[in-house]
Amino acid sequence: MDLPIGVIDSGVGGLTVVKEMLSQLPYERIVYLGDDARCPYGPRPVEEVRTFTMEMATALSKIGIKMLVIACNTATAVALEDIREQFSFPVIGVIVPGARAAVNASATGKIAVLGTEGTIKSGAYNDAIHSLSPAATVYPLACPAFVPIVESGQYQSEQANEVVSETLKSMIGKDFDAAILGCTHYPLLQHHIEKHLPANVSIISSAVETVRDVERTLAARNIARISERKVLPVFFSTGNVEQFRSIVMDWLSIPEPEVKTIQL
Repeated sequence: MDLPIGVIDSGVGGLTVVKEMLSQLPYERIVYLGDDARCPYGPRPVEEVRTFTMEMATALSKIGIKMLVIACNTATAVALEDIREQFSFPVIGVIVPGARAAVNASATGKIAVLGTEGTIKSGAYNDAIHSLSPAATVYPLACPAFVPIVESGQYQSEQANEVVSETLKSMIGKDFDAAILGCTHYPLLQHHIEKHLPANVSIISSAVETVRDVERTLAARNIARISERKVLPVFFSTGNVEQFRSIVMDWLSIPEPEVKTIQL
């Protein structure tokens, strides 16, 4: 019960899931691994992403975790089942929760999916949405410029706004009332994204629904931490630790986060 929940991502994007965990599951211990050195995963070959994801999961399993959240949509799309087969602890992905939240939010069944090249090519969101709502119409859009601008820490800049504006031009004229942020990096750009989509569109982050799945799994497995003492997350990065730390401080409002270098 006292072991941490592991969270892995291609970089800092999974911090959006951690933010929800800190809100909804404040007494759980969290250990996070961001593979910043090899980010982004979206343009990479499927087998490479699968290998990298397995390396991250293995690293956290050696530290000792009771559950793993694959907070990267690209990694979830190509590696979720392999990771589940390899390890005995429960493994949660972000695609099915995101699809479920969008289907519930959409009145028309017309849903846009903004994702990395790898996630969009996989068709994972199409499959997940249609398994829940067979008549749904899905408008997928790869947004390859989004992750690099978040990883560089420029997600609040005017440059980020321009990148979002240019990327979303192709969605003009399409009829949808829900848009999935199909990469956990994208909520850091949400304030820009909202400006360039119609006001009636519900913006869906998979983070909230994913953490609900985590909470349900903790209860079902009887592995929720029994404590009312909060413990700050521990972070590992394969890349620039100082840049990672600055994003943690900004996004999670943790004044002195513990960020360590890790080799995979």
